[in-house]
Amino acid sequence: MNASATIEAYYEALRAGEPLGPFFAPDTDRSVVKFGISEQLVGTDAVRAGLRAQTETTMDWTVDSRALRVTEREGYAWFSDDVVLCWTDTEGTVRHEYGTRWSGTLEATGGAREWQFVGMHVSTADSIEG
Repeated sequence: MNASATIEAYYEALRAGEPLGPFFAPDTDRSVVKFGISEQLVGTDAVRAGLRAQTETTMDWTVDSRALRVTEREGYAWFSDDVVLCWTDTEGTVRHEYGTRWSGTLEATGGAREWQFVGMHVSTADSIEG
């Protein structure tokens, strides 16, 4: 699986409510980072815990990739995308929808997943209300 297919598999796992933590590389020095629309998670443990909580409290995801661009070079890859994200809280009372911008870096790890994220940044120009 190449880096592009890994990103698409991540989107599909998000849609399906599957675990997202395994898409992030393990680290020992807190170098893995994920910026979400409203949070910053540093270190694989924090990223995996945050994603686990997200999966437990949300459902019915739409992930509409509009402009995925991926470049691979000798064990590393970087990407950008414009993604329309929609989800519902698990109580089914609030539906969220944002136009988002994604960027990140992947590393070829040689593990169970050939490519894993070492950095991800998701942002929106929209106002976040919570």
